[in-house]
Amino acid sequence: MKTESRLFTGVAAFFAVSAAGYGWFAAEPAGTAVLAVAFLMAALVAFFCRVQYRRHGLRAQDHRDAEVRDTAGPLDFFSPHSPWPVIVALGAVLVALGIVYGLWLVLLGFGVLAPGVAGLVFQYARREGQRAGESSDGSGSGAGSGMSTRSS
Repeated sequence: MKTESRLFTGVAAFFAVSAAGYGWFAAEPAGTAVLAVAFLMAALVAFFCRVQYRRHGLRAQDHRDAEVRDTAGPLDFFSPHSPWPVIVALGAVLVALGIVYGLWLVLLGFGVLAPGVAGLVFQYARREGQRAGESSDGSGSGAGSGMSTRSS
């Protein structure tokens, strides 16, 4: 993630300079706003990549002599049967339709979207790094349980 972080930091810096220059010389608010939003999105991705790099360290892809097999295996837990993505999608559709048909539908959409996002984010909040195949006491049930599948 170190390389990706640097790449998106450069993209964010480009959009920041472009937004400042465009805002100064063009004095047109729509283009300036678009460039500012592009800067914010690139900065968000750069921040996420930097945090992931600090949290997990170097990945196998960051080494010059890495093989494809160095990254094999499960990397994290993914929920197999979660209803929250469907609820988030339904809320997003209601918000989008509300923009066309009226404010009442936007409010209804946000009423569906907010609990959906909260449920999606916090459904495994008390999991504390428990990996798939481990019991809740952390003893594990499979070979190599309790060990990270990432290579360093």
